[in-house]
Amino acid sequence: MTAISERVSDPTEQQASKRVSQSVFDGSRLRVVLLVDVYDGAQQQFLEAYEEMSKQVASVPGHVSDQLCQSIENPSQWLITSEWESAPPFLAWVNSEEHVRMVQPMHSCIRDTRSLRFHIVRETGVEKASAGRRLQASPRIGDGVIRHALTFTVKPGSEQKVAELLANYKSPEARVDDTTRLCRTSLFMHGNRVVRAIEVRGDLLAALRHVARQPEIRAVEEAINPYLEQARDFDDQESVRVFFTRAALPAVHHVTGGQDTERAERHALYYPARPGMGMKLAELLAQQDERAADDPRSPVLVSTVFERDDVVVRLIDVRGGLDADPAAALGIADPAQVAELTTLLDEDAAKKDGDLTRLLGLARMDLVTDRRSAPDA
Repeated sequence: MTAISERVSDPTEQQASKRVSQSVFDGSRLRVVLLVDVYDGAQQQFLEAYEEMSKQVASVPGHVSDQLCQSIENPSQWLITSEWESAPPFLAWVNSEEHVRMVQPMHSCIRDTRSLRFHIVRETGVEKASAGRRLQASPRIGDGVIRHALTFTVKPGSEQKVAELLANYKSPEARVDDTTRLCRTSLFMHGNRVVRAIEVRGDLLAALRHVARQPEIRAVEEAINPYLEQARDFDDQESVRVFFTRAALPAVHHVTGGQDTERAERHALYYPARPGMGMKLAELLAQQDERAADDPRSPVLVSTVFERDDVVVRLIDVRGGLDADPAAALGIADPAQVAELTTLLDEDAAKKDGDLTRLLGLARMDLVTDRRSAPDA
């Protein structure tokens, strides 16, 4: 007991534990687990759809292997596990239009799914098979918060109306269940692109379903429907599913140095990437944010990078505002990185003048609303 007490009270360890870093960019192998609930009587249809999909996914770069398992207790429950060389190739595939088309035949026979992704930290009994395949070096320290975002575009000319609708909704109940609650919702726009970032403690899927069921949220979603560039019909579950699949903007990196963020300003920056360069751009920003988290002078206290295809969004909590240090706000450490960044941006943003103020102006997103949930009583 004495040893444990002394260890817990060690101020060095307590300070170190405040640093949070979650990332897909450490190069370690990835294990993906997909839990599937199949409609009664549709098992054979599901099996045939899986076999066709597995033939296609076998040729996807980064894919190593997969397994299909059926429950010995409930034949409607299936488990698909797959192994990937690392997380980025899997995310590039699972967020692609190719994947949307590939899984289409499965939808008519599946009642529900749940996807879980894990870096492999330890394994036993496969030393020879694992030679040259990296494990995650050490456990990461999290903060119990899951971060996710959605993005979609609205018809040009409707931006102001959409912003008004999105700013004036009634917040849903923060408590989802005994283990899950909504913590914060931050909503930004960049031209006609909308980005909604959410922070959840507990089960992200349960939180998303909870929000979707709230009448006040459904009313806002119905109100913006006519302005969406991608059509969405709430009477057609397949239409809704495809819309939110394409809108998903996963967090690929999050880091905080553990400093007090109570007075920090929340901002979002949009980096339109050249075709095929989204993941590389996100990794560049993640590397710089890791360095900034170790610098007590950095104005960027918290950073989360979201990426899907060629859309990269960086959500940051900053002290002193964006303009006080444009380079740090953009995620740039030195002039050489300005050149590297511009080579990854699309042609409209990629002028080689190295003007940080211009780049910051192009990337800056307009805040629509930022709401923290009240703590539980």
